[in-house]
Amino acid sequence: MLKSNVVAILGLVAFGSISGLCQDKRQAKSQAKKQYAEPYRPQVHFSPRENWTNDPNGLVYFDGEYHLFFQYNPFGDQWGHMSWGHAASSDLLHWKELPVALPEHDGEMIFTGSVVVDERNTSGLCKDGKPCIVAIYTSHHPGNGRQQRESQSIASSQDRGRTWQFYAGNPVLDLDMADFRDPNVSWNDQSHRWVMAVALPNEHKVAFYTSADLKQWVKVSTFGPEGATGGQWECPDLLEVPAEGGKKIWALKVGINPGALQGGSGEQYFLGNFDGREFHLLPGTPVRWTDYGKDSYCAISFNHLPPNEKPTLLGWMSNWQYADKLPTQPWRGQMTLPRRVVAVKDGDSFVLSEDPVIAPLHDGPARMIRTQLAPAKQEAAELLSSESPMEMQLTFAPGDAEKFGVRLYSDDSHWTEIGFDTARHVIYTDRLHAGISPGENFLVRTDARTVATRPWNLKIVIDCSSVEVFAQDGTIAMTNLVLPPTSNVKAVAFRERGTKGVAVSGRSWRLQSIWTSGQEK
Repeated sequence: MLKSNVVAILGLVAFGSISGLCQDKRQAKSQAKKQYAEPYRPQVHFSPRENWTNDPNGLVYFDGEYHLFFQYNPFGDQWGHMSWGHAASSDLLHWKELPVALPEHDGEMIFTGSVVVDERNTSGLCKDGKPCIVAIYTSHHPGNGRQQRESQSIASSQDRGRTWQFYAGNPVLDLDMADFRDPNVSWNDQSHRWVMAVALPNEHKVAFYTSADLKQWVKVSTFGPEGATGGQWECPDLLEVPAEGGKKIWALKVGINPGALQGGSGEQYFLGNFDGREFHLLPGTPVRWTDYGKDSYCAISFNHLPPNEKPTLLGWMSNWQYADKLPTQPWRGQMTLPRRVVAVKDGDSFVLSEDPVIAPLHDGPARMIRTQLAPAKQEAAELLSSESPMEMQLTFAPGDAEKFGVRLYSDDSHWTEIGFDTARHVIYTDRLHAGISPGENFLVRTDARTVATRPWNLKIVIDCSSVEVFAQDGTIAMTNLVLPPTSNVKAVAFRERGTKGVAVSGRSWRLQSIWTSGQEK
């Protein structure tokens, strides 16, 4: 995706003040893993070994591997020289970073796109009668005003993405436009064609194209404007989602920057039907947000998943308001956890429910949590004391409390608060006191509307520089970066107002670092 007006990094004074975070124990585990123990380095989320990253690209499962391609600057930790980085995994958690897949070349940056498995060699690019993978991406030619140009191009790989060949006939789709990007491509069984959803950013539309061979594309429809239109539309993703009652419905996810619900960049989604040519909204279904935090953007789904595997989204964990100011070295940028997605009933409509892939990292048995905040007397109770990374699953029986939840303390002066406010009908994450701020728009509170008939439950994944929240059975996701002064986590349940007690129960786990398990090499 496009990013302009990149500004300078925070000074080393702020960075030096938090040296040692999430570092000591991991350094002791393996001398070879020291490079993944820097301050704020995520321990259960993917981040590149060094340099800048933003959008995930080309998520695909092929030949026993999940592939994560991503926007990458091979030459530094600021946005620029956009190329496709590459990592592969057998479990969606332990990623082996591989050499750059699609490098910037001949003045052309490689922007966001898709990877598909061409099982039938429809493209004619696969060799020796074997399936190959084909990348469909935006060719970005920088320039000022009308000189800038974006078109869609392809490349193929015969060796599981290790080496690539750019198609000699590129671009395969060119409208002679400055802003025309982020092709999302998949095979549609109904039309027996490849389908591309691609953004017309300034028109707030998604255009749909079909093709028999990934080379010749025919426009069949457009969707939009709908929902939020205060910024450019980017990173569309069209996916079929299993729904309650044995049904399947279609979700069309669209990034917007700026102008998202919480400020800066974010993602809205629409639920509807897709017949291989046109997307139609389900009647009475409101526009919703994929994530209600500040820091989940341009999530896309994996193509070609194994049979019976639920659709899986993965996004960039940052916000264009401050992404280039985050005080991390020698990398800048990380991904969210992968999230399995289903659609659940929401009155007369549906809502997406997201469940993070994290259980394989549980380090030992669960620690049970159970406490009672006494009516009118006790306003807080410690639940546990641990270190990040960790996961908590909590369920509240709030009685008549107007506000309740959990505070995550890193020391006595710094905490992140996750709470339900029943008077305002919202859940929120408040990082105003969480730690340092890399600049304006960071130390804020994010909100989402709750549904009183759903459980008051939370699934929280805490890493060295992030808090991911999944509330009310995953129907609300809220992802926020935090920059705390220590890796300590003291979880304290709290209540405010009301005459009845609040019961809290649940479980917690320490999480294994993906860098010290020996699976990243």
